[in-house]
Amino acid sequence: MKQYEFTARTESEAIEQGLQELGVSIADVDVQVVEEGSKGLFGLFGSRPVKVRLTLKDAEEDPLADLLEDKPAKKTEKKAEKAEKKVEKKAEKAEEKAEKKTEKKPEKKAEKAEKKAEPKAEEKTEEAPKAPKQEIRPMEKPEVTMISAEELTDDSPAGIAHAFLMELTKLMGVDVTIDMGTDAEGNVFGYINGDTLGILIGRRGETLDAVQYLTSLKVNRGREGYTRVTLDTENYRAKREDTLIRLANRMANRALRTGRKVSLEPMNPYERRIIHYALQQTDGVDTHSEGEEPNRHVVITQKK
Repeated sequence: MKQYEFTARTESEAIEQGLQELGVSIADVDVQVVEEGSKGLFGLFGSRPVKVRLTLKDAEEDPLADLLEDKPAKKTEKKAEKAEKKVEKKAEKAEEKAEKKTEKKPEKKAEKAEKKAEPKAEEKTEEAPKAPKQEIRPMEKPEVTMISAEELTDDSPAGIAHAFLMELTKLMGVDVTIDMGTDAEGNVFGYINGDTLGILIGRRGETLDAVQYLTSLKVNRGREGYTRVTLDTENYRAKREDTLIRLANRMANRALRTGRKVSLEPMNPYERRIIHYALQQTDGVDTHSEGEEPNRHVVITQKK
């Protein structure tokens, strides 16, 4: 009779382990506990496993020997056969992929070349219209005659504007000097000089426009006719005019290219006038203004 010993944490685990390894059921063996296990202190220190002895009942053959000798041999043979089959399948797949790639690559390259060639040919035959290149000149500026501080009078438009601006900038906490001038039509021009002029310009000149508007109200209060007031600082007006002219030219090109109208952002009357004047010199486009203040804006359209 064959006997085998197995150890585990508990008796049932040791028996189950032995039955699985021998490949038998509990009815085919006699069970004897050789060593009883111990949990030890708090289940951590001095613990011992349980050892059981399984005796086979009238077994002619040793199932463990079969397990250790015959079955491993069979398993290794089967594994070898499976490995050979896998290698053969991988080799076949690799050959098939290589054949497909060699067949598809030339076809794909030819198709891509044809697709690339077709759009280029179409682009060459159907070119979008472009705006004619013309030199857009800035608006004509009037000649301004400067007035010295001694010549400014309290009741003249330039004198009223100067006094108002000095008081306003003082309240704003900006230390500036202001040069005044007039053109042939009597319109007033003020040039503000100082170190903190960014405060007076504001975002896209909004603060400067507001100061100019207030100064215009002060100058024209109670007077017959209308005197235009224009204020500038750090040459902002000329820089802004150049920016608007370049914007007008770019948007005119877009209108000609797409055939659709192009709406610009809302602008004050002075800036809208710059756009209209700049595009009067460009063939193929028209301009007009739409909307109500302060959202009135320029619209550029292609001439029909």
